Amino acid sequence: MHAWVDAYLDHLRVERALSPRTLEAYARDLAKLCALCEASGISSPGELDTTVVSTYLVELGRQGLGARSATRHLSAVRGFSKFLLRERAISADPAALVERPRTSRKLPKVLSVEEIGRILEAPDGRSFRGLRDRAMLHVMYAAGLRVSEVVGLKIADVDRKQGVVFAFGKGSKRRIVPLGEPALDALDAYLAVRKDHPRAAMTPALFLSPRGKPLTRQGVWKLLGAYARGVGVTKPSSPHKLRHSFATHLLEGGADLRSVQALLGHADITTTEIYTHLTDDHVRTVYRRSHPRS
Repeated sequence: MHAWVDAYLDHLRVERALSPRTLEAYARDLAKLCALCEASGISSPGELDTTVVSTYLVELGRQGLGARSATRHLSAVRGFSKFLLRERAISADPAALVERPRTSRKLPKVLSVEEIGRILEAPDGRSFRGLRDRAMLHVMYAAGLRVSEVVGLKIADVDRKQGVVFAFGKGSKRRIVPLGEPALDALDAYLAVRKDHPRAAMTPALFLSPRGKPLTRQGVWKLLGAYARGVGVTKPSSPHKLRHSFATHLLEGGADLRSVQALLGHADITTTEIYTHLTDDHVRTVYRRSHPRS
């Protein structure tokens, strides 16, 4: 088995030009498979089958490896199996029917409604920068925008009459998201001073730097973090944290999942479903507070 693993590693190095570090990872993973084969009395590739590969994954779990690490090991075995098939060392793929270990998705952490309110009111409304930042933060949270969508907004993307913003998400897909009155009021206050900016007519970008250039994603990250720290929000804050909070607060307020999916611009509803797990505690709290027999 070791000789076949060495041949496979040579194939990866020569034909696929993998980096030395990647080759080392493959070598470590497949060495564990070889060790299991030796312990089981398996000396040739022809003796590999689905049971051996499944046992290999179970043994990895016993050694304390998590699902993500086990998935990486399975990927190495699958590549090795395809190589053995190509070299006609085996007649069937022993890893073909083995399912990937299920990895748990990390739930996004969110800010409370009260924490969001403090951040939104943090900018100084007496300066161009403060009015801009207040409007930007309000729009980000009110519409659940990605940071790339925020910095890409143009003046024409806001329809004050209809109270909506046109966001261009991944794949340049456009979606229409309504804005609440607080966000629209903050935008009105900002636009009133933006028109007096000496470079206002030279760029269509909605949110301008003092020099008249569009804001950058890194700049928005820094601004948000500074405002959060300034009002005593100790949780890590980021533009995507506002987006997560937007979705969670909508669901807690009674919005249906399909509507939240449309507002976020998710192509697949399973991406949106992760937010439903965040509302379990909220539902239990409401039940305890409202149900007479709780």
